Amino acid sequence: KTLASMVPQMKSLLILGLAALRTQSSQVQAFATTTTSSPIANSIVSGNKMSTSTTALDMARTRGLERQEEGATPLAGGMTLYVKTAQDGTSVGDCPFAHFVRMVLTEKGLDYDLIPSTPENKPQWLLDDYEGKMPALRHRKECYVDSEVIAQYLDFFFQEPALAVSSAGETERASEVLDGFFPSMAKFTKHSPNGDEEDKEKQAALEDKLQGLEDHLGADGRTGPYLVGNGEQFTLLDCSLAPKLYAMEVCLGQIKDNAIDLAGKYPKLRKYMDDVFERPSFQSTVEYGPETVVWGWTSYH
Repeated sequence: KTLASMVPQMKSLLILGLAALRTQSSQVQAFATTTTSSPIANSIVSGNKMSTSTTALDMARTRGLERQEEGATPLAGGMTLYVKTAQDGTSVGDCPFAHFVRMVLTEKGLDYDLIPSTPENKPQWLLDDYEGKMPALRHRKECYVDSEVIAQYLDFFFQEPALAVSSAGETERASEVLDGFFPSMAKFTKHSPNGDEEDKEKQAALEDKLQGLEDHLGADGRTGPYLVGNGEQFTLLDCSLAPKLYAMEVCLGQIKDNAIDLAGKYPKLRKYMDDVFERPSFQSTVEYGPETVVWGWTSYH
């Protein structure tokens, strides 16, 4: 999934989220209004297929989690993030969507418990009420799945530091540049054998997306290193893209025979990768390392 290529059923998802919060407060109503109009939120594909608010409310009431008693505004603390495991079944796996959520949590300075989970040891409530989907963030007595929804939730209720710019248009333009990148990267990475005609076609499709990123990062008027607007503010889009670029870097070197010279052909993108990879929020959440990435892409994804 990429931010711009995914088309969400966001209203249904937000109805479920609001029902989960059990509140009619103006803050939560603002969350609904803000998120449904956000270009980032509008690029999400929801796993929920609820078509009516009644269905969503019924699901929220019967999904097995305890009733929330605290006030309308969620408070820090009491967060648990469930993520996929690596090959050993106990350590953190290479899922870029889980890594995205962890970067957001780290940027916000929010404490959380991290629980790598296999299909065999997922909590029963997660299997019964959320189809076992991960990453899954349980915040005290409520739970949210889909990395984009989790990120929007965290950025709305825990606003320091802000990970969204005030201009929706700037975010939308940056999102459009990312459209199709991750699917192209995945198709090229997973194709075998390397170097045949189909492989070359998939490489060309990926390089087309990389050139779009290169052009965006080199556009006139940019003064900072990040994706949105003038590049001065680190945003949710950067948190989302960084783990995918890391996976691409590892896979190009260890699966695809260094078929693409990133530094030589896309120097601005290479510089962007170096900048985001140096952020503490990335460094502290990439413990899974290249070996796990290679295992994931050759045997799991």
